[in-house]
Amino acid sequence: MSAASETGSSGFTGRYIVDIRGLWTVFKTPAAEFVIHKNLDLAIERGEVVSLVGGSGTGKTTLLRQILGLETPAKGTINILGQPVAKLGETGAASRVGMLFQQGALFSAFNVLENIAFPLRELKTLPDDLIHDVALVKLQMVGLGAQHAYKMPADLSGGMVKRVALARALVMDPPLLLLDEPTAGLDPESADGFVSLLRSLHQELQLTVVMVTHDLDTLYELSTRVAVLAEQRVIVLGPPKSVIAFTHPFVHEFFLGARGQRAMELLREYPFAV
Repeated sequence: MSAASETGSSGFTGRYIVDIRGLWTVFKTPAAEFVIHKNLDLAIERGEVVSLVGGSGTGKTTLLRQILGLETPAKGTINILGQPVAKLGETGAASRVGMLFQQGALFSAFNVLENIAFPLRELKTLPDDLIHDVALVKLQMVGLGAQHAYKMPADLSGGMVKRVALARALVMDPPLLLLDEPTAGLDPESADGFVSLLRSLHQELQLTVVMVTHDLDTLYELSTRVAVLAEQRVIVLGPPKSVIAFTHPFVHEFFLGARGQRAMELLREYPFAV
């Protein structure tokens, strides 16, 4: 029995898993007011992998946190799975969104299995043996064997931390997964392995994914569409090749600068990104 069958389904059958309209994000200090997002719109369909890119200060991670309900915009609406994000906790649908934080955010005092099981234990409705079994299945789903179940986070490599954090994000069987710089801090081999894992899980679990990334290899390999944040809004949204053709200084520098030349070659290998 899966965690989803125990916790219930969202029952959502609409087109847009994420639907953001007229969003304003405003940060206030005693001395000034800073507008990060102004009339930002973004609609993400079921099954997509949408990458958010933008310069420093454009509010990419802030937008992820708002989708998760951890921060509240000044104005505008965010609907997740057909419901206002503020209502997700009230209806029990908050478990339908998984989040992989940039550094993994594992609890240092919990072992691997306890970290993965934490969201299930918070429900206080499932028996311990079922929680144990589900957590173990998720551990194996991300490519780690049972021999790692009782290790502490301090004993894990960077790649293993990412995989355990991913297992925790997926333990409630969410249809929506949020990723903040999923390959940051990983060596090339570990990053390639993690991207391959994300690609297979996206297909196997039919996930909708929203991802913040600066890594062009990761972007090209996983993205069905790219949303570019600039000028306090999404200035272009589309498949990678069409976004690259969009005339804007940030787009040109990000995709066509020196660091983008090698990653551009991947477009020939991944026709789904056209």
